[in-house]
Amino acid sequence: MAKYIGVMSGTSLDGIDIVLCDIDNSCCTLLHANEYPYHSALKQEVLQMIDEQTTLKKIGELDVKLGDMFASNINAFITQYQIDTNEVTAIGLHGQTLWHEPNSKHPFSMQLGSASVVAAQTNIDVVNDFRSKDVANGGQGAPFAPAFHQFVFDRLYKNIAVVNIGGMANVTLLGDRYLGWDSGCGNVLLDHWIFTTQGKNYDQNGSFAKSGTVNVELLAQMLNDPYFAKKAPKSTGREYFNPTWLKKQLQDFQELSDADIQATLTELTAQTIVQDLKGVEEIIICGGGAKNSYLCERIAQLSHIAVKTTNEYGIDSDFLEAMIFAWLAYKRINKETVQLKEITGAKKDSILGVLTCK
Repeated sequence: MAKYIGVMSGTSLDGIDIVLCDIDNSCCTLLHANEYPYHSALKQEVLQMIDEQTTLKKIGELDVKLGDMFASNINAFITQYQIDTNEVTAIGLHGQTLWHEPNSKHPFSMQLGSASVVAAQTNIDVVNDFRSKDVANGGQGAPFAPAFHQFVFDRLYKNIAVVNIGGMANVTLLGDRYLGWDSGCGNVLLDHWIFTTQGKNYDQNGSFAKSGTVNVELLAQMLNDPYFAKKAPKSTGREYFNPTWLKKQLQDFQELSDADIQATLTELTAQTIVQDLKGVEEIIICGGGAKNSYLCERIAQLSHIAVKTTNEYGIDSDFLEAMIFAWLAYKRINKETVQLKEITGAKKDSILGVLTCK
C-alpha cells in the first residue's frame, strides 16, 4: 500500500475536497478527508473568466493564484491530520476546469492551478493535467469517474448505475456492460438559481424545489436541447450549461415563480440522468446531489429503481471524486493505463497525467 493525496475542485466551485488514501492494485482506502472553503474572490474571478473575454496575463495569474490556494489547503490538511509528507508518494491534483472543448477543430480541456506552485509549497510530487492525453488520443477527456467506479464497484456483480452529481452529472453503467457519459447539468443550474433568487448556496434537501410545481412546457423546451439527445461518448461543463443558457430558456417564461423554476430545473437533472438507465438493478449516487433528498426521490420515482448512496457501501459520497484523483495519481506513478476508451471514445487507453517533481 502507498499513500496518495487527492484534491478535487469541481464545476460547482463550492469547496476544495482533499483526501489521503492508501492505495494498491486491489483497493483504495480513505484515511482522512476534509473540505476547505473556496476563496470567494477567486470563485468570482473563475466565473468571470468563463463568462467573459480575458487576457493571457489574467489566465497566467489565475493559474498561480489557484496553485497558491490549493497548496495552502493541502498544507492545512497535512497539519490537521499530522501527515508525514515523507510517506506521501504524490498528490493527484485535478485543478479548476476553466474550459472543456473536446469537439472543436483543435480540442482541449483546460484546468488551472499550477502544479509547480503546489509541488514547491508542499514539497510533494504532483500529478495533474489528467485530461489532455485522452483528448489528444481523440477522446472526450471526460468523464473519468467511470474508471474508478469500475475499480470500486465491479465487485457487486450486478447491473448497477453509479451517478455522480456535482456541478455536472455523470453516469456509469457496470455489470454486463461498462459505459459512462456526462448526462448533463447536475447541480450547476440549481445552485445558480437558488443563489440568484434566495441568496442561498444550494437548495437544502431540495425543499425549495419541492415547494414549487414543474412547468411541463419549460421542461420540454429544456429537454429539447441537442446535448440530451446526443449519444455517448459525450461530456460537457459550465462552458455550456451556465446562466446564459438558462436565461435563454426562460425568455418566454417570465411569469413563473422562482420555486416553479427551481422545481423544473430539478426535474431536468433527474430526467436526464434517468433517461438512459435501462436494465439497471440499483442506482448508487455520490457527489453533492446525494444530499438533495428530493432529487434522489425523483430519480427513484422516475426510474422505479432502488436508489442508494455510496455511503451505504463504505465510501463517503462527499469525497469520492477526490479519491478518484488520488487513484489516478497512483496509476500515473506506476505507469499504468486507465481503461477509458470505451467511455471517452479515445482510440486507446492511456497513461494519464503529468508528473511535476518536488
